[in-house]
Amino acid sequence: MKKEIKTQIQINASPEKVWGVLTDFENQGKWNPFVRSITGDVKKGNNIKVVLGPQGSKPMKFKPTVLAFDKNREIRWLGHLLIPGIFDGEHVFQLLENVDGSTTFIHSEKFKGILVGLMAKKLDSEIKAGFEDMNKALKEQVEALSV
Repeated sequence: MKKEIKTQIQINASPEKVWGVLTDFENQGKWNPFVRSITGDVKKGNNIKVVLGPQGSKPMKFKPTVLAFDKNREIRWLGHLLIPGIFDGEHVFQLLENVDGSTTFIHSEKFKGILVGLMAKKLDSEIKAGFEDMNKALKEQVEALSV
């Protein structure tokens, strides 16, 4: 079973400024309502610790493997619930520079595994709302710094 959530928002700042806030992992929990913490050496091939979940829900803890960490462009990791194949998620933060100097922030995740069907309703509601809440908070945080 497979499923994808894909959201995006335009941020009135350069990819470098968005990247600066997005990768300030020590301060994630101060502004980010969805990704509560990211710890570890975030670089390709490494395992990190991620705590995430929409506000009002019990946070989930993962130890994903970083698949991409391309400065000012993309962070991508692959996490598993318990063991691979049950519920896997490839989480992506992508920054696209627009001609007007703004950034399109794309926040997505591809899910696969035997539990995806059972989780589909929650993914479409709570998790997607969490992505959108994070996108809005990132926009507010970055644009407040750019003023």
